[in-house]
Amino acid sequence: MPDPLQQIQSLKKRMQRSIIGQEGVIDRLLIGLLANGNLLVEGLPGLAKTRAIKAMAKNLEADFSRIQFTPDLLPSDVTGTEVYHQSGGTGTFRFEKGPIFANIVLADEINRAPAKVQAALLEAMEERQVTVSGTTHKMDPLFMVMATQNPVEREGTYPLPEAQMDRFLMHILITYPPVEDEVKVIDLVRREERSALTDAMQPDKTAKTATESAAPVPQAALFDARAEIANIHVSDAIARYMADLVYATRTPELYSEDLARWIEIGASPRASIALDKCGRTHAWLAGRDYVDPTDIQAIAADVFRHRLTLTFEADGDGVSPDKVVDEIVRNVALT
Repeated sequence: MPDPLQQIQSLKKRMQRSIIGQEGVIDRLLIGLLANGNLLVEGLPGLAKTRAIKAMAKNLEADFSRIQFTPDLLPSDVTGTEVYHQSGGTGTFRFEKGPIFANIVLADEINRAPAKVQAALLEAMEERQVTVSGTTHKMDPLFMVMATQNPVEREGTYPLPEAQMDRFLMHILITYPPVEDEVKVIDLVRREERSALTDAMQPDKTAKTATESAAPVPQAALFDARAEIANIHVSDAIARYMADLVYATRTPELYSEDLARWIEIGASPRASIALDKCGRTHAWLAGRDYVDPTDIQAIAADVFRHRLTLTFEADGDGVSPDKVVDEIVRNVALT
C-alpha cells in the first residue's frame, strides 16, 4: 500500500491534469489541506480558482459543497436551520444541516455576501462546529473552507473584516499563466469538450470509464500524512526565526525605514502558528523530516499578505503586501 507521501503526490498529479500553469496554487491548496487550515483564494475571473478547488475535492474521498455567496444570502442558508416536522398529531423541530456540513466547502465569491453571512462561517472555521438555537453541531474531522474572491470588483461587495481574514491560514493569489501554458489550456478544454460529446453519445462507455477510473485518495491517507507532519523537526533556531519574522511586522522601525513607513498594524500570533504549520507541511512535501529557512520563506507571503495592514503612504506608493514581506525576509536574519 502506498505511503501517505505517495498518496498525496498522486493527488497532486491528478490535480495537475485539470489545472495547467498554476503549480504554485496546487502546492498551496495541498499545504492548506494537510495543515488543517482554511484558505482564501483570490484572482481575476477565469483563472481557475473554482476549478482548482473542485479538482482537489473530486480526487479526494470527501464530501464537497459549493456555496455561491450573493447579497441576499442568509446565515441559515449556510449553517442550516430548525425545521418544524409534524407527524401523528405531534410536532417537533429538527435541525436541517446547511451546505457548511461537508468535508470541503467552497465559499465562492465570499465578499459578495453581507457581514452577517460572512460571520456565519467564523464559528465553523475556527471552532469546527455550528451552534443553532442553542444546540452545537460538530463538523466532520475532515473540514476545510476554501473561499474565493475577485480583487477588482468593488461595487456590491462587502470586504472581509480583519478579524475574519486572520482566520484563514493562507491567502493565495492566482495570476495569469504564461502564454505557453495558455496554449495548453486551450487544448485541454478542447479535449474535455470532445470527451463530453463522446460520453453523451455513448452512455454505456461513460459508465464503464467511471468504473475503471482511479479511486479517490482516501481520507485515511490524509490523516496519516498529518500525523507525520506533526513529527517534523523544528529546531530552536527555526522557531526563533519564525517568531522574529512576525515580530518584525509589529516593530518595523527596528528593521528599516521603509517598513516603518509601510506597516500600520502587524500580524497576530495566528501568523506564527501558520508559519509553523505551513513550514512543516512544505518540508514534508519536499521529502524532508526537518524544517529549514527555505520552507518558511517559501510560504511567508501567503501567510502574511492578508494579515498586514498597510499605511496610506504605502497604498499611495503602490507598495503591495508581497513587497513588504520581501523586505521583511530580507531584513530578518536567522540567528
